[in-house]
Amino acid sequence: MRKPEQIGRAELEILRYVQDHSPTSVRQVSEHFAQTKGHVRTTILTVLERLRKKGYLKRRKMEGIFHYSPSTPKANMLQRMVVDFVEKTLGGSVSPFVTYLVNDARLSREEVDDLKRLVRHLEEQKKEGET
Repeated sequence: MRKPEQIGRAELEILRYVQDHSPTSVRQVSEHFAQTKGHVRTTILTVLERLRKKGYLKRRKMEGIFHYSPSTPKANMLQRMVVDFVEKTLGGSVSPFVTYLVNDARLSREEVDDLKRLVRHLEEQKKEGET
C-alpha cells in the first residue's frame, strides 16, 4: 500500500467523522456536515473520493450503496500523520513539538504518564543500541 498524501483541514474533519462512524455512506456524512458546516452532498462526495484516492479511505458497495471506512486503524493513521508532520513541517526535528508539549499543551495526568513511559522506553532503546 502506498503512503497516504497529506490532507487539508476539511479533509481531516471528514476523515475523523468516517473513522468514528465507519462504515458510513455519503448520505450519512453529507447530512452531518450539512447540519454542522453547511456543506452540500457533492462537496462531501468529492472530499470522500479525494481521501480514497490519497489512500486514507476505502469504499465497499453494500446493498447498492457505497460505504466508506478508514483504510487503516485510527492509531496507525494518526502515527503516519504525525511522522509526516514532523518530517515535512518541522524538518525532521521533534524539538519544536516537545517545546509545544512542555509550554502550550494541556495534558492530562494520564497523557503525562504515557509520555514518561515513552521516554523510559526510548532511553532503554538507546542503551541497548550503545552496547
